[in-house]
Amino acid sequence: MNAERYPYLSKIALPADLRQFSDTELPAIANELRAYLIETVSTVGGHFGAGLGVIELTVALHYLYNTPEDRIVWDVGHQCYPHKILTGRRDSIHTVKKKDGIAPFPKRDESEFDTFGVGHSSTSISAALGMACALQRQGDDRQVVAIIGDGAMTAGMAYEALNHAGGMDPEPNILVILNDNRMSISENVGGLTKMLGRLMSSPAMNAVREGGKKILGDKRTNPTARFVRRWEEHWKGMFVPSTLFEEMGFHYSGPVDGNDINALVKSLRTMRTLKGPQLLHVITTKGKGYDLAEDDQIEYHAVSPFDPNIGIVKKNTPSKPTYTQIFGDWLCDMASADEKCLGITPAMREGSGLVRFSQEYPKRYFDTAIAEQHAVTFAAGMACEGGKPVVAIYSSFLQRAYDQLIHDVALQNLDVLFAIDRAGVVGPDGATHAGSFDLSFLRCIPNMVVMAPSDENECRLMLSTGYQYKGPAAVRYPRGSGTGIAVQDNLDTLPIGKAELRQRGNKIALLAFGAVLPAAEQVAKELGLTVVNMRFIKPLDRTLILELAKTHEAFVTLEDNVVMGGAGSAVAELLSAENIVLPIMHLGLPDAYQEHASREQLLAEAGLDSASIRASILQRWPLQADAGIAKKAAG
Repeated sequence: MNAERYPYLSKIALPADLRQFSDTELPAIANELRAYLIETVSTVGGHFGAGLGVIELTVALHYLYNTPEDRIVWDVGHQCYPHKILTGRRDSIHTVKKKDGIAPFPKRDESEFDTFGVGHSSTSISAALGMACALQRQGDDRQVVAIIGDGAMTAGMAYEALNHAGGMDPEPNILVILNDNRMSISENVGGLTKMLGRLMSSPAMNAVREGGKKILGDKRTNPTARFVRRWEEHWKGMFVPSTLFEEMGFHYSGPVDGNDINALVKSLRTMRTLKGPQLLHVITTKGKGYDLAEDDQIEYHAVSPFDPNIGIVKKNTPSKPTYTQIFGDWLCDMASADEKCLGITPAMREGSGLVRFSQEYPKRYFDTAIAEQHAVTFAAGMACEGGKPVVAIYSSFLQRAYDQLIHDVALQNLDVLFAIDRAGVVGPDGATHAGSFDLSFLRCIPNMVVMAPSDENECRLMLSTGYQYKGPAAVRYPRGSGTGIAVQDNLDTLPIGKAELRQRGNKIALLAFGAVLPAAEQVAKELGLTVVNMRFIKPLDRTLILELAKTHEAFVTLEDNVVMGGAGSAVAELLSAENIVLPIMHLGLPDAYQEHASREQLLAEAGLDSASIRASILQRWPLQADAGIAKKAAG
């Protein structure tokens, strides 16, 4: 680190170093941390705006709390870059999201300062409450702080934890910091956002409220004060909605300017002395300190490398459409053709490709905020009354709504289509965002139709197929672009449960599910093998599989899903049920969490690139190499 450019930050390797400075030096330290974050992330890419918004909060917390002995739980995880810089990873932050580099989210086995792993949102209060109760039982007086923000307070799990904590006896000593920046990735939505907005617009009422507390004293020790305070809370509740948290059993303080480090330090010093459940409401600006990020908080949520003096520059060169874009265009086309078509997303408008749909069909667009469980049951209710809901959701986020998927949709055989983005290997965001399990957890659910496209046009066909199917259906597709095949603009469908024979070869049949088909085709061509684009995981093309079992000596199944319980398992189950004994090799993702790296690196690591597939086949059936050579010679 350049000590001349960063005279303070260059001396801070750990929070203990930070605590050697005085209060008056903290603004300069925060300024250097912000400048270093801008310099680093603009060079290597990564999550950007949320970290800029919590610079002062991060500095204040590590300055006042004895971390890592005191527990700080971050939520959502992409707020944590400044935290990582101050906790021993300053000089390695440039490796974020890279293979063998530091993780983009808190990770327990990366640092003792990362007290709880989080890649999604809304888990911090539950985890922090568990820590506080465990420490309390041990007679340990260490402090526990949960920082929940960037939209995470819109999820139901946060309120379950607040409800639990506020009603416990004895009261747990926990501080919840609500980082209110009015943003998730998109703008926050819902009643809570409106409520907090009213609170922010009423500074006079907040001043009256805080003054009343000082006059009335401690309601826990003074019965009169308790009675008067309750009357005061109900009276002010007509104007100031902070009573929501107090009614749940939390002592509410704020709002405080979360980008004013002096105000933060003053407030947190007070909060550290208080017992019981506490909630501090801080107001921050996402992208704070970098004007372009403040003005376009959605664009600068996460960035690729860019010149900070210029900002993000849009590329004019045409590129292959991503699967996400193909879904977004298809949804608009289907909405034009069918007025019953409805689009639902749990706070992932940009990520799931719903921007255009939200603009063209605003009355048919529903953002449920970070509430995946609600989103799925909400869709079920729509289907009950004749709507045709399409739930656009990431594979790893659908895991949160598994109970609702089974009980509220599939059990009732309701007409809901799940457009599952980021399926299979995802890449730099790491294990928390990997869509490794969806084929396994979807194919075991009765009434479900499950599809995986091998290219972009097939994705569109499958979306139409799932939409027209009368019942629950899922199309799972990967992040990024496919092979670049032309996409038709019609709304044609595929016959359900029918695979596509791409090449007939000898001895071994490669049964490829989804995006691994191009690699399988390359190997099949080299070795003279049969290759099938399976298309459907459920129902399988039973007829074709049984036909191939009679004419081939072995099967190889390929999928970008975990092998355990996946599409290959479905093939093995079919053969077993038919009492067919046939050698079968399953290639897929390992029974382990893959760390962050590029999608290509992770596929190779899992043995799903063409070179690895070829090597696996030849290791099991070495004579097949000779057959491939003979085929080329004859060819």
